[in-house]
Amino acid sequence: MKRCTAIMFIGVLTGALAANAQFAGRASNPLSATTVPQSRQIQPAELAQMMKAPGSQRPVVFQVGSFVMFQQAHIPGSVYAGPGSQDAGLGLLEKKVASTPRGKLIVIYCGCCPWNKCPNIGPAYEKLRNLGFTNVKALYIAMNFGDDWLAKGYPTEKGR
Repeated sequence: MKRCTAIMFIGVLTGALAANAQFAGRASNPLSATTVPQSRQIQPAELAQMMKAPGSQRPVVFQVGSFVMFQQAHIPGSVYAGPGSQDAGLGLLEKKVASTPRGKLIVIYCGCCPWNKCPNIGPAYEKLRNLGFTNVKALYIAMNFGDDWLAKGYPTEKGR
């Protein structure tokens, strides 16, 4: 049953990406996810475990990909912060983190495509670092959110 859900999610995701809506208005300095140092990456199993901690001990999690993906399924408690590949998305991210303490653990994720092709993680990571956040990690999603989070049975929410 979980595999069918993942396949259905990937099918819808592929259609959403085909629309290319998230790539309109790209940031002037696009970076790929591969620019995030390995020491600043977090694996899905580790984040899933961290999300079970009491509220104040949990990281703040931001989805920096497409809104369509966020509506379909996202990590519980995560906040949509706009696609990191767009100037508007980076501006929304800046607004969303404004009240977050600079030392708080922040995890960003996308999952739109394979890690080495993701246009959103690199710019979002750089933006947070430039804003003075010192404890930023990027969720390493090797293939996509459907395969690397949803199909593995990690918790998700829909809507918002």
